[in-house]
Amino acid sequence: MLSVQSVTKRFGGLVAVDSASLDVAQGSIAGLIGPNGAGKTTLFTLVAGFEKPSSGTVSFAGQDVTALPAHERAALGIARTFQIVQPFAGLSVVENIAVGAYLRHPARADAQAKARAVADLVGLGGQLEQSAAALTVAGRKRLELARALATEPRLLLLDEVLAGLNPSEIRDMIPVIRNIRDRGVTILMVEHVMQAVMSLCEHIHVLAQGKIIAQGKPAEIASDPAVIEAYLGQGAAKRLQAKPAGGADA
Repeated sequence: MLSVQSVTKRFGGLVAVDSASLDVAQGSIAGLIGPNGAGKTTLFTLVAGFEKPSSGTVSFAGQDVTALPAHERAALGIARTFQIVQPFAGLSVVENIAVGAYLRHPARADAQAKARAVADLVGLGGQLEQSAAALTVAGRKRLELARALATEPRLLLLDEVLAGLNPSEIRDMIPVIRNIRDRGVTILMVEHVMQAVMSLCEHIHVLAQGKIIAQGKPAEIASDPAVIEAYLGQGAAKRLQAKPAGGADA
């Protein structure tokens, strides 16, 4: 569904993404993880078309979309959420979701009908007429997800959709994400909640300092020395291996 090949993005002298390559299989949930500042959101921005890569290619469903702007990629079926949710505060929940639905449903009645169906899917069916400004953090996260889903994507890019949620809210969101995949939407998610990543994702890509340093199944990633060092610092993998079973932390 998605193929990113040797993509680099430079901002002046800063290399935010450095020759990164990854593939996401159709119908899967894949994860993109890494330390803060690794370049994950920048890579999402390149896939969604909000920025163009300095070099490399982005292909979607077999089509090279590297030069296409974001609105044309959205029409093809790529949607994304954003880390910082910014609903239209003066609009209701259903009106916010309809903003996304207008991409494929120009008639107001059709867009509103689509918005109501999507609201039910993400658990906002009982808050349709509520002002978006009055939603909790969890509600705003669901609204951000709903607005992207209303565009009827084939590939959904979730940028820290679980950030800021408490453990109970995270547990409630996991089946929502699985249900979206089960309805035929391929998902690539950036996330720091490792328990959720390991539970949801079938394949994980690890980005550090702009480079993909590891790719594989969750169990493989969790034990990869390069990944451990990227998160915990140089020498961390050796220290963990040397730690006696049941021993106290240093």
